[in-house]
Amino acid sequence: MTKPVPDKAEVAMEYPDKFYIGTFERTAQFDAHFDETGISLALHRTGPADTRKSVRMHFHYGLFAEILRDLAKTASSLPATDATRRAELSDAAKSLYLALKLENDGSDLTPDEEVRLLHILE
Repeated sequence: MTKPVPDKAEVAMEYPDKFYIGTFERTAQFDAHFDETGISLALHRTGPADTRKSVRMHFHYGLFAEILRDLAKTASSLPATDATRRAELSDAAKSLYLALKLENDGSDLTPDEEVRLLHILE
């Protein structure tokens, strides 16, 4: 299910003889989900043929886990004064953690955690 991009994404692909760059802003759509082998991410910008573009990426679970670990190692580079971004990232990371931790019946979640998880799954 695609959703509007809430902020901005920039994608660059560099080949020996070519360079492609694309920006996806609030008018674009995105989709992110787990599948059988990993994480699927897609960004879509609709419109006329000359501005329409899509980017799809797939990371196997091991690589995505390593990406998350590397992000954790560099989190201290975020300015301590940027409380809004830190809170957004922290909340999203906690939601992912809770969703992965979820037991079959979800009985180990607090009511606040259940509400947060429901918002994520929407």
